[in-house]
Amino acid sequence: MKHLLRSGVVVGACIAAVVAVFAADAPRTTGDWWSPNDPRPFPAVNVYRNAHGVSTVLNTGGVTPTQGHPFFTPLGNNGRACVTCHQPSDGMSLSVETIRLRWKDTNGKDPLFAAIDGSNCPPLPQNDPASHSLLLNRGLFRVAREWPPKTPDGRTVDPQFTIEVIRDPTGCNTHKQYGLTSATPTISVYRRPRPLANVKYITAIGFAFEPKNGLPLPIDRETGKQTNFNILADARAFTLRDQARDAIRSHLEGKPTDAALDTLMKFEQQLYSAQSHDGWGGSVTAGGAQGGPEHLRDAAAGELQYAGSPVWKEFLPWKKTAAEGASNKEQQAFRESVARGAELFANRTFLIWDAAGITSMQFGNPVRNSCAFCHNMQRTGMDVAPGQVDLGTTNEPFAKPAPDLPLFKLTCKQGYKPHPHLGRVVYTQDPGYALSTGRCIDIGKITLQQMRGLAARAPYFSNGSAATLREIVDYYDQRYNIRFTEQEKQDLTNLMSVL
Repeated sequence: MKHLLRSGVVVGACIAAVVAVFAADAPRTTGDWWSPNDPRPFPAVNVYRNAHGVSTVLNTGGVTPTQGHPFFTPLGNNGRACVTCHQPSDGMSLSVETIRLRWKDTNGKDPLFAAIDGSNCPPLPQNDPASHSLLLNRGLFRVAREWPPKTPDGRTVDPQFTIEVIRDPTGCNTHKQYGLTSATPTISVYRRPRPLANVKYITAIGFAFEPKNGLPLPIDRETGKQTNFNILADARAFTLRDQARDAIRSHLEGKPTDAALDTLMKFEQQLYSAQSHDGWGGSVTAGGAQGGPEHLRDAAAGELQYAGSPVWKEFLPWKKTAAEGASNKEQQAFRESVARGAELFANRTFLIWDAAGITSMQFGNPVRNSCAFCHNMQRTGMDVAPGQVDLGTTNEPFAKPAPDLPLFKLTCKQGYKPHPHLGRVVYTQDPGYALSTGRCIDIGKITLQQMRGLAARAPYFSNGSAATLREIVDYYDQRYNIRFTEQEKQDLTNLMSVL
């Protein structure tokens, strides 16, 4: 339930009644689900309800036949298609609400729950929901990373650290076939699926080099063009094409053809997803605001915020026009709250400390800045620079306790610099970017992802550790001792709900 706070007081019971009626219509339904080989054509405009309002996926290519289309057709051996884990009703990602409904509707038989990564570990009894607890409770899929890693051209990396499995609740990291000491050493981590929409922003090149280490951006071997690192949580794929290859191999258990890859790349770049209507605030394009997927479609990608043009400026008009454009006092109050949240996001500064990828870049430790320091790309809240940052969501001592997730002990070898903030020994639920680079400085870094369509795809963070939008705000508030007021927390939550 959303709250509209005025001087810290919840607006009256009549509003609570309105929210209760609205929320009753919000849960996912069986008809929202797109199965592989679904005969329906994919519309130009896809509209879905969620707990905060309505989200929309625009398909700029127009109505698309799905029969034989590689996004909607199984390309491997487990019955899945790309759409299985990138549902339009969930902002082209996948929510826990949808996952649980799918288990209920199919008694766990849907290809979504394929043993390879839809269960905690493949050898577990697949008809037992406990074997799929990370997917059902956190929305996490198993991501199996070979160890040591390899460079894009196939060379084995000599890692700067050793890895020891301290806690293995799923049994996969110590399994004789799937674990770290198996014949093919593998590390299993568990992550949320990233939304597959607004691709031109994800692939935008903001700098000719990687500002976090001063090195040139990698060159795509197939096109000869620069690429960024913003596609996957651990940047193991530099291009959409490489990401598709990786996903088809690991998640669909198949092999793509060049023709299928060409069609996938074209289709993915046609999709724009965002919240389009709020249960409190109404249309996100009303009252002078410029939210919704249409503006993502029409705007330039990769633009950095600057003075006078902050991130989420598209919602600042609600501060000025809410009074004359709102249909009632509650709508006016909500719109004003969103506008305050946009201002807070860009302007409220606090001390950021011990966050590799930020405070390891000669900005200082601590450095004083705002949320928009890292979430600096116009209209998406991504990082214009390649965005691998350790915010503490997976590294101790900052990560939320998670006895259901693995815990690793990473020890930096002698002769290499230790982690700049956590020392030579780091305990982590997910080594993140370090699983791709083998570097101590990268332990726990996760690629920042876009913030559009958040309302449709709970839970949040790569490990699903924030169940709600409010928990995102609470995590940052505690992590950096920001001391947001209750009103400020609600304003930021309301802002995220309309993105």
